Amino acid sequence: MDTVVVFDFDLTIIDCDSDPWVMEKLGATERFESLLPTLPWNTVMDKMMGELHAQGKTISDIEASLRTIPLYPETIRAIKFAFSLGCDLWIVSDANLFFIKTILETHDLLQYFTEIKTNPAFIEESGRLRISPFHPFTVAPHGCNLCPPNMCKGAIIDEMRKSIEDGLNKRFIYLGDGTGDFCPTLKLTEGDDVLPRKEYPLWKLIEKNPSMVKAEVHGWCNAKDVEDLLMKLLKP
Repeated sequence: MDTVVVFDFDLTIIDCDSDPWVMEKLGATERFESLLPTLPWNTVMDKMMGELHAQGKTISDIEASLRTIPLYPETIRAIKFAFSLGCDLWIVSDANLFFIKTILETHDLLQYFTEIKTNPAFIEESGRLRISPFHPFTVAPHGCNLCPPNMCKGAIIDEMRKSIEDGLNKRFIYLGDGTGDFCPTLKLTEGDDVLPRKEYPLWKLIEKNPSMVKAEVHGWCNAKDVEDLLMKLLKP
């Protein structure tokens, strides 16, 4: 059976959260954290990009901060291994396209992924980075009470199954760590696998609601675990 491997990005492919990382590198952590209780995370990031632009921070500054994010060799090997076996690799992330593409390009990994489903981002003529919600706030909400207003990863998995040729019959392997990864986990079926990061929110939600999860659960702690698990699960 053909396999689709779906990766979350922050704290899954990379071992940090890219948004706070950039804020710290650009000296904006205090302002960023003061805004978080007042607005949706995605909106805060767009607002911060505007404020940083007004302060003279450039796209090059943002790119430079993203290039300092480490990516473990085991993770790189795991991605290349899955690709070498003909797996379809996707990223479904509540980060944003500019951050993810910059990081993947830094490590020469972008070409291994079929598609990246994340919050759109583009650079205005002025040089200001705009970050938009994946599910626009201007239309009816996605209707999922498990997910943030800007992104329902479960809905994305449903659309993936429909858009991929013979998607309903493919095996899915999903790797994630956060609360937002629980909804797509519930979309997995028998024969699928979910790889939650141990002691992180997804792992704890699965522990609390085991009867809701149909996929086989394989916990991991670090990049070596991810490499070992994917090699085991994808072994020809």
